[in-house]
Amino acid sequence: MSLAEALLDLQDLTRQLRRDCPWDRQQTALTIVPHTLEEAYEVADAAVSGDDTGLHGELGDLLFQVYFLSLLLEERGIGDLESVAREVHEKLVRRHPHVFGQAKASTAGRVRERWEAIKSEQEGREGIFHDVPESLPALLEARKVQRRAATSGFDWPDLAGPLGKVSEELDELARAVELAGEPQPESEPDTEVFSEVGDVLFTIVNLARRLNVDPELALRATSRRFRERVERAAELAGDEGDEWRALDLEAQDAYYERAKEELS
Repeated sequence: MSLAEALLDLQDLTRQLRRDCPWDRQQTALTIVPHTLEEAYEVADAAVSGDDTGLHGELGDLLFQVYFLSLLLEERGIGDLESVAREVHEKLVRRHPHVFGQAKASTAGRVRERWEAIKSEQEGREGIFHDVPESLPALLEARKVQRRAATSGFDWPDLAGPLGKVSEELDELARAVELAGEPQPESEPDTEVFSEVGDVLFTIVNLARRLNVDPELALRATSRRFRERVERAAELAGDEGDEWRALDLEAQDAYYERAKEELS
């Protein structure tokens, strides 16, 4: 089967599901988008974990989301899958003049600079912080805001800047915590501590951006490793006749370090 045949078959299937399936018939863009986001994160998880088989399947799920949302546009007379594909094709050609035109861009950094310039000069994007979706996860929103600021020249010249800023913000947080004291569980945080925690997170994202690290993916990967290690530590404790929840922190940490070594 050719690529064109496979894509047309998926389009036909999407139309049939929309027509014949009671669940698909009642969906709207608002009800589908949460599934789209979920599929996008599952694609990211598979890619980060190196699960090529999983990535193959998850990409299909995400592709179906594009087909379904395009069909909803078609029903409202706004566009269709063809117009969606043609528009992104035209956009990519326009934003890559170093490939399809006479412009020069020998580095990835230069390509990004030209990309942002084209959006402002040719596509009428106004303001420094244009097109930053409010629905982005906070870490990605922070990175996008910082990237927009950087395109206007407001950025550290080297890594010493963001590294120093992280240390500075951590010191400010420590001072705020010292003044406020440790809060009671489930109580509102001190307003100054709240603000300083936000500053620390923002500077960490900025450092990650300069290190070419996606903060969302990095944090998700760390959370996954932590979960696996704690679960394995609890198993090791059980194997030796210890109840994980009954152990003190020192004993739990000893099992955790063993699990960490085993899973590394």
